[in-house]
Amino acid sequence: MKNNNRTQAGAIITGALILVTVSSFGQDTPVANAAGPEAIRPFKVHFPDTELKELRQRILATRWPKKETVADQSQGVPLATMQKLAQYWAKDYDWRKVEARLNALPQFVTTIDGVDIHFIHVRSKHKNAMPLIVTHGWPGSIIEQLKIIDPLTNPTAHGAKAEDAFDVVIPSLPGHGFSGQPTAIGWDPVRIARAWITLMKRLGYTRFVAQGGDWGDAVTEQMGVLAPPELLGIHTNMPATVPDDIAKALQFGPAPSGLAGDEKNAYDQLDSFYKHGLGYAQEMTGRPQTLYAIEDSPIGLAAWMLDHDARSLALIAHVFDGQNEGLTRDDILDNITLYWLTKTAVSSARLYWENKLAFFEPKHVTIPVAVSVFPDEIYAAPRSWAEIAFPKLIYFNRLEKGGHFAAWEQPDLFSKEMRAAFKSLR
Repeated sequence: MKNNNRTQAGAIITGALILVTVSSFGQDTPVANAAGPEAIRPFKVHFPDTELKELRQRILATRWPKKETVADQSQGVPLATMQKLAQYWAKDYDWRKVEARLNALPQFVTTIDGVDIHFIHVRSKHKNAMPLIVTHGWPGSIIEQLKIIDPLTNPTAHGAKAEDAFDVVIPSLPGHGFSGQPTAIGWDPVRIARAWITLMKRLGYTRFVAQGGDWGDAVTEQMGVLAPPELLGIHTNMPATVPDDIAKALQFGPAPSGLAGDEKNAYDQLDSFYKHGLGYAQEMTGRPQTLYAIEDSPIGLAAWMLDHDARSLALIAHVFDGQNEGLTRDDILDNITLYWLTKTAVSSARLYWENKLAFFEPKHVTIPVAVSVFPDEIYAAPRSWAEIAFPKLIYFNRLEKGGHFAAWEQPDLFSKEMRAAFKSLR
């Protein structure tokens, strides 16, 4: 074997020619990886101490604004929240812990359509495990999915049955984390969906399912639109279901009359998000390259990422106040630090510029679809809308807790949803 060492964003990547045997949903398939772009290369990450030292120095040197002039979060992320985050980040946070956690997992890089794609690939010890590709969103990363790997691949250790097992593939979106940063335009959700199909087939899977929320939903639904014969079905925790009349009313008003209770709740959630929560998305959609500040300032990056939606911001603020909210301080800083060290603040923002799809409007997916609705999501999709958007809706469930980062916040509930959602497709 020949090893080729190179550096990407300060991380050490080790590549090798290998022979991988993967479970192809009921069979073992050897996948030979010859030299060249289709090679599947093992991946390890280690950032030098100098980069971690510089990060701490930049945090400590932050030039703070004055406190907001309101007693709530209506002007953005409160100064007190950011200063508590900064103190912990600079003084007590340990990036090496998450590095070790990542390096304990099977990680790989392969080149698809000219871009290096990083992914975690954990195979279950159980026979006939269902292959599942899970896609993160923004401001998330593969950090979002780490807690669900063991419950999905090792279900018997988590109160489930061997026949509930999954093989799990978790890729980093292009321009995010350890994947390559595209140097040319065109990497929109449709192209990423094609790349994910290529990835799963390259791994030898002849049947698989897909899951996603946020950008992960956009990519996963486009996989459903492409409908390759290998894709049995998809699951989403932030589905695109908003009917045309609702979309028009949200843009021009007023709200339609006669909405059922869950429909009115969804309308109100979307109306509030469009009026008060879209600032980050509008800037990244229109002028992503202008965001030099978040590439240069770790506190600027952290504040930008925290101000994603009101419910997530409230949860994170509570975490830094010392409350137990499903996420920990380390969870939150693992994700932000990943963006900082990989220098992907601006490259990840370009996905908003690339996207030409209406985010919440139906995409005409005709293959089987499963939906889990978490109450603190940007909007809680009503079943009535989901049934129209997805003619082959095979599963729909409303959860009692959880929000936008469902797999990260509520990994046990999320894992149970995956088992239930795809049960009929095994």
